[in-house]
Order: sequence, then C-alpha cells, then structure tokens
Amino acid sequence: MPANPDHAHLPSAPVLLERAFALADEAATHAFGERFARAIEGVREATQQQAQRRVQQAPLSARQPEAASNAASSQAFHGLQVQLIGDLGAGKTTLVRATLRGLGHTGRVRSPTYTLVEPYVLERTHGELALYHFDLYRFSDPAEWADAGFREYFDSGAVCLVEWPQRAGPLLGIPDLVFSLALDGDGDARVLLARAYSESGKACLERC
Repeated sequence: MPANPDHAHLPSAPVLLERAFALADEAATHAFGERFARAIEGVREATQQQAQRRVQQAPLSARQPEAASNAASSQAFHGLQVQLIGDLGAGKTTLVRATLRGLGHTGRVRSPTYTLVEPYVLERTHGELALYHFDLYRFSDPAEWADAGFREYFDSGAVCLVEWPQRAGPLLGIPDLVFSLALDGDGDARVLLARAYSESGKACLERC
C-alpha cells in the first residue's frame, strides 16, 4: 500500500486556466453543478457544430460518406475526464449529483463507493451523453485501477467524473479538469479550486 494513498497527484502538465469558487452552502454547490452541466452541454454542442462546418467546408473530394465520417469523428466531442479531490465530506458526491441533475437525470444517484462505477445514459438535444461516476476510495494500490479494466470508459467519448483519483496514481493520465474541494470554516461552506488541463476543460471552466 502506498505510504500516503490520499496524497493528491496533480497532473504533470501546464494549467491552462485556474479559477476559485466560494460555495457558501449546499445550494451554492448545487448551483455550480448546474452551471457545470450547462458548460458541458455548451462545449459538446460547439464541438459538434465545428465538426459539421469542417465537413461542409471541405473540398467535394473529401465529402464522400467515409471521408466525411472520418472528418467529423476527428473533430467530435471526445468526452471529459474530471477528477474530484477532497477529504471525506468535502462535497464531491454532492457536486456529481448536481451535475447529473443539471444534465436532466431525475432518478436516484447512488454513491459508487462499493460498485466503483455507476453508469448513466442521458437523453440530450444533441444525442445521448454517457456519464460514468467513479469512486476509487477502496483502491489501495494504483495497479487495482489497471486490473479493473476501466480504460475503455475513458476512451469512449463519455464524461468521466472520478472521486479519489489519487488512488490510481498517474494511471488515469492527464485529466481535462481537476476540481479540488475543501471546507471553508464551519457549516456547509466550501471552496472549489478548479484547474483546466485541456482546451475542452478550459472551455468548460470559462462557461462556469
């Protein structure tokens, strides 16, 4: 077992944008989750529209069905990996629930502490959106993440929200966003420090 499994392994990549949010209470956390959900939708829509424009502007020789499909795929929304860091009770699961509500999910949101991952398929205007909620708290060694076979989820164009990502060490790769949550004094107040490590993550954070 690592000497300090809860040590946050920050990505070894430049931060493209960093913003701090004061969340005065649980309602503020819910409001941020809803803004984040709208940001995901906005970036996804903008990416899809950009892909369509590229196909339409391509030379006729590149508009054959297969070529057009490949061109659209190369510019399509490739999902997001969002890592949530914070102590127990910092509000990570609350933020995930709020994001899911903002994306239209009306059912129960279970904590994946024991299942490790909870999948969701959300009906959206621009097509279905897959979202996977991970909780790696029970991992005692990064090798367990590799053995679990979760890599395919991260390569499927889905939104992956990962609690306790530090338990997987560097095996998750560079995320699009890291949300670090911490208590701010007594009560329900939290501080959220958000860092973007990709252009998609930056675009989402700019919309929050």
